[in-house]
This record gives sequence, structure tokens and C-alpha cells, in this order.
Amino acid sequence: MSLQFATEELAEQLKMRHWKLATAESCTGGGIAAACTDLAGSSQWFDCGFVTYSNEAKMKLLDVEAATLEQVGAVSEQTVREMVAGAVSNSAADVAVATSGIAGPGGAVPGKPVGTVWFAWGNHRRLHSEVCHFDGDREAVRQQAVLHAIKGLSHWLEQA
Repeated sequence: MSLQFATEELAEQLKMRHWKLATAESCTGGGIAAACTDLAGSSQWFDCGFVTYSNEAKMKLLDVEAATLEQVGAVSEQTVREMVAGAVSNSAADVAVATSGIAGPGGAVPGKPVGTVWFAWGNHRRLHSEVCHFDGDREAVRQQAVLHAIKGLSHWLEQA
């Protein structure tokens, strides 16, 4: 499925619900927000994007707990779940998607190789998270992560 098709599908789902989306991105660097706002009329369903590359930004802008970052790191399930909660709390959005990962070429740590990306989708009522391991260089990992984030949110919405 192409990125544009996946994003158009997501847009339709959000418009049907009259919901707004916020993104909370680390390793994707704003790629999800860019894909969303590439569509004409996205202001109907896209509220804002947070690109929080540093731990300090995650804490300040998305209310990620310092203890979470210290205990499990930025590339973790708990961090992306807190990023979603923070994005919804600090925006006018009804739902958010979050990513945090290791796009490479460096940054790998034991148990978290290059290509590891954590995702979360949801809001204060329901939240889903998962980890993926993508192959390829930095650009390939980021592109795969953006597409997976958008497709995952569409799937989450279908289950709502």
C-alpha cells in the first residue's frame, strides 16, 4: 500500500468521526505529520505534530516521565504510550500516534538494534502499542516507520 493511499484512508476515517489527529514523533522526524499535511484539506482532521527528538523535549512537550526515560529509555513501549497521552493532553486532538526508534546508522544498544521502532496509537480511553524491526538504511527505516504508523492508526480506528 502506498503512503498516499494509506494517508487518504486515514483521513477518511478521521473525517467520518469528526476527529483530529496529533503526531508525537521522534525517529520519524515529522514524517508522519508531513504525509498527513501533504493532503489538501488536512486541516479538517489534522491538529498538530510534536517532533520530540531529545528526551528533554519528550518531557517538556509531551509530559513523558523522567523516570520512564531513565528506567526503560526513549525507545520503549512505555515512552511511546506516554507520548500519545501527552500529545492528546497538549493539543485539541482526539487521537494521537507516536514513534520512537533507532533509524541508524548508529545508536544501537543491546536488545535494541538499528531498525527497532516502537509505535503507539490511541487516546485516553484506548491505547495500543507495538514494536517493529525494519531493515535498510536510515531513510528506509524512517519511510517504513511512517507508513506503518499511518496504517496502524487506520487499523486502530477500525477497531474503535
